[in-house]
Amino acid sequence: MARIPYKPAHIREPAGIVEEIRKRRGGNLFNLDRMLLHSPPFAKGWNTFLGNVRGELAVSAKLCELAICLVAIINRADYEYIHHLPILIAAGANDLQVAALPSLVNSDADVSMFNESERAVIALTREISIHVAPTEETFAEVKKALPDPQHVVEIVGVIATYNMVSRFLVTLGVEPE
Repeated sequence: MARIPYKPAHIREPAGIVEEIRKRRGGNLFNLDRMLLHSPPFAKGWNTFLGNVRGELAVSAKLCELAICLVAIINRADYEYIHHLPILIAAGANDLQVAALPSLVNSDADVSMFNESERAVIALTREISIHVAPTEETFAEVKKALPDPQHVVEIVGVIATYNMVSRFLVTLGVEPE
């Protein structure tokens, strides 16, 4: 249950910020947006930042969504998981991969259904989310699997960003729509 009441779904002010959020969301305001709108500067910055993270990166959508879903599982952020699982599936995750997601919290999980870059992202996500920093071995695997430094920076950024998102959602009790 939300710890602070959501702003109304029909909110119109501050007009510029609300319009930009609705534009990014296809005309809607999600519960997350309605919580963020308690602080217009935060809502504005969040919308711009997350809009760029969601739509402007060069690293593959499947790797991003895999990381986001695993962050959500680790941090028990149901809202995040519910919103991103369909995107992961649309990005190419198969039934075996989806079924394996909950087990990926464990370092000894069977990851044989994932390719090299996906396995590297799984290990990186787990280590950043649980321990803050990855081991040198894991980071070396990530650099091997993702040889473009831009992709490495972006996947680290996605993992860090969605740890922030999940902590916001969980702390404020933002509920799925």
